Amino acid sequence: MTGARLGAAHVLAAGLVFAGISPAVADTPPPSSPDGIAEVVDAMSVEQLVGQMTWTHVYGNSADDTSMAASNQARYGVDTPAQVVEKFDLGGVLYFAWSNPVVTSNPEGTAALSNGLQAASTGDDGSGIPLAVTIDQEGGIVARMGAPATVLPGNMALGATFDADLARAQGEVLGSELAAVGVNVDFAPVVDINTNPANPVIGVRSMGSDPDAVGELGVAQILGLQSQNVGAAAKHFPGHGDTVTDSHTGLPIVTYPRETLDRHLAPFQDAIDAGVDMVMTAHVIVEAIDPEMPGTLSHAVLTDLLREELGFDGVITTDALDMAALKQLPDNPLDDGQIAVLAIQAGSDILLNSPNVQASLDGVLDAVADGDITRDRLEESVTRILEWKLERGVAEDDPSVPVDSVLDVVGNDEHLATAAEIADRSVTLLRNEGRVLPLDPAEDSVLMVGAGSAWPERMGPMLANLGFSVTEDYENGGSPSAAYRTRAVGKAYSHDAVVFASYNASGNAAQQQMVAELAATGTPVIVVATRNPYDINVMPDADAVLNIYGWGVPNHLAGARAIAGLVNPSGRLPVDVPTADGSGTLLELGFGLSYETPVVPEEPVFDDQLNRSNDFYTIPSVTGVEYWVDGKLAKAKRYPAKGTVTITATAADGYYVVDGSETEWNHTFEKPGRR
Repeated sequence: MTGARLGAAHVLAAGLVFAGISPAVADTPPPSSPDGIAEVVDAMSVEQLVGQMTWTHVYGNSADDTSMAASNQARYGVDTPAQVVEKFDLGGVLYFAWSNPVVTSNPEGTAALSNGLQAASTGDDGSGIPLAVTIDQEGGIVARMGAPATVLPGNMALGATFDADLARAQGEVLGSELAAVGVNVDFAPVVDINTNPANPVIGVRSMGSDPDAVGELGVAQILGLQSQNVGAAAKHFPGHGDTVTDSHTGLPIVTYPRETLDRHLAPFQDAIDAGVDMVMTAHVIVEAIDPEMPGTLSHAVLTDLLREELGFDGVITTDALDMAALKQLPDNPLDDGQIAVLAIQAGSDILLNSPNVQASLDGVLDAVADGDITRDRLEESVTRILEWKLERGVAEDDPSVPVDSVLDVVGNDEHLATAAEIADRSVTLLRNEGRVLPLDPAEDSVLMVGAGSAWPERMGPMLANLGFSVTEDYENGGSPSAAYRTRAVGKAYSHDAVVFASYNASGNAAQQQMVAELAATGTPVIVVATRNPYDINVMPDADAVLNIYGWGVPNHLAGARAIAGLVNPSGRLPVDVPTADGSGTLLELGFGLSYETPVVPEEPVFDDQLNRSNDFYTIPSVTGVEYWVDGKLAKAKRYPAKGTVTITATAADGYYVVDGSETEWNHTFEKPGRR
C-alpha cells in the first residue's frame, strides 16, 4: 500500500478499541467509547482509511494458499490472500465459490480460511483491525455455500408461504451457520419487489411483488440474521425489481414515476425501521430521482433519499463495482478510480469488489489531494464501519472461530428441517384439471423429462424413491431439441403420467412445444416450474402445474412429495401471473389450489308420521359435506317438516363429491289422515 502504515502504538490502539486490551499509552481512552474509535480513525493515514472502506475477494482456500497466486498477482500484485489483506489494509473480504472453492462444500475449511485472514488483518503487517468477512448467501439460486451447509429453497419459495415465522427461522439458520464459519456479514436479504416478469436478474431471488409482504418477510429475515451477530444488508436500493436488464451485464434504467418508486422503497423503509445494519446499492438509473447516474453513484439516491428522506444511519455498501453496468453510462465511460470517487461522493461507506483496487485507491487519493473528497468524509465512513464492527462483536481480541465445532451447527438436523418445511409449504398448485394430482405411487407409472436447466434428473430418483415406477429421459440445455421431444413423446404413450420440469418457459418456445406435443398423446402432463412462477401462462395444454421456485434439492423433493400426495400444496402466488401476451392478469397474487379430499354424502332421514306434528327430517353429519334445504345451508340435526322438502349436498372447501354419488333428495310429507 502506498503511504505509511500505522505505527506500532497506533496498531495497538486499533486492537485496543476492538479487543479491550490495556492501553499502550496512559491517556488512551477506554476501548468501548466513541472517543476510542475517534482516536483510531484520527491516527489513520488516508490510505488506511480507504483500505478500511475497501472490501474485496481474495483468491485461495487458506490465508497462505499459493495455488491461485497467478490470479492474486494479476489483480493485486501479490501471491496469497493474506498478502492482499496486508497490502491494502482491507476492511473486509468477500467469499465466492470461484475465488475460494473451499466455501462450496467444506465448512471446516471455510472456518480455517476465515481464521487465517483475521490473523493476517490483526497481525503485525495488517491494519490491526479485524475484518468484515462477507458472502452472498441469500438461499436458493444465490448461495456460495452448498451442502453440507443447509440448502434453502430460496426467497420466492419463502414468499409463497407468507409466513414471517419461517422467514425469521431462515434468517437464524443463515446467521448461525455463517457465524460458525467466521462470516460476519451476509449480503441478504433481497427486498426488491419483483414486479416485472421479464426481470432477468431478480425473479425468484425476490420474496414477491407485494411491498407489505416483502417488507414483513424481509424484516423477519433481518432480525433472524442479526440475532446471530451477523450483519444483514437489504438490497438492492432503491429497487431492482422492475428492470429488464441485468446490471451484471448492462445498465438498467427505470422510467416509472415517484409513486411507483415509493412501492419499491417500502420494504427498504421497513428494513431501516427494524434496524438493518447495511443497505446495498443498485447499479440502476432511477429517472424519478436521478436521470443521469445509477443509484450506486448518485448523491441524490444515497444521501438525499436513503440517508435524509428514509433516515438510514447504518452502513451503505455498493453492489460489486466490477459489474458491467458502471462502465456503460451513456456518453460518459468511467475508469475504476472515477467510479470509486463517485461512489464515496454519493454517500457509500464501502467500495465492494472493485475490479482494480489499486486504481480505486489511487483515484480516491487524488480526489483528496485535489479537494474533491475531504478527509472528514472518509473518516465519517470509517467511523461508521468501526462502530458496526464493535456493535456486532467483529472486533474482538480473538476474532477466530472454533473449527472443531463447525459441523455441530452447519447443516444440523434442525436447520435441515426448517429448509424442508419452507419447501413443502411453498409448493403452489396453479392447475389440476380432472384432479390428475396427486398420483398414486402404488399404481401410476411416470415418465420424467424436462429442460436440462431445470435439473429434472434430481426429481426422477426422488419419485422412484417414493414408490413410483419411473422412466427417466434427460437432455442438457434449456431448449429441448427436436430429437429429445420426439423421443419423449414416443415414451409418453406407455405411462400413466408425464412429469415435465420447466425453467422460465415463458421465454422458451422449445419447452412450450414439448409440453404441447406430450399433451397431444393423451397422457396427463404435469409441469413442475422450477424457476420464475410464470410458466403456466404459456402451457395451456398441461393438465397440472406446480411451482416450486427453484431447482435445489429441497425444492425438487417438495415437488415430488406433492406429486405423490405426501404434501398437500398450500403455497400461494407471491406475484401476479400475467397473460402470455401481457395484456392482463391470468392469476392474481395469493392464488393457489390445494388437493381436495373425496367424500360421499349420506342420505338424509325422512321421518313421515301420520300426525303432522311428528314429521321430521334429519341432516347427517359428514365431514366435508354441506347440506342445503330449499337453498339454505342447514346444520346437522333433526328438523320438523311439512309439505315438500328438497335437500341437496355439496362439497365443502377442500373436498369433492365422488362421481356417481347421490346429491339430491326430495320428499313430500303426507297430510294427516291420508294413510
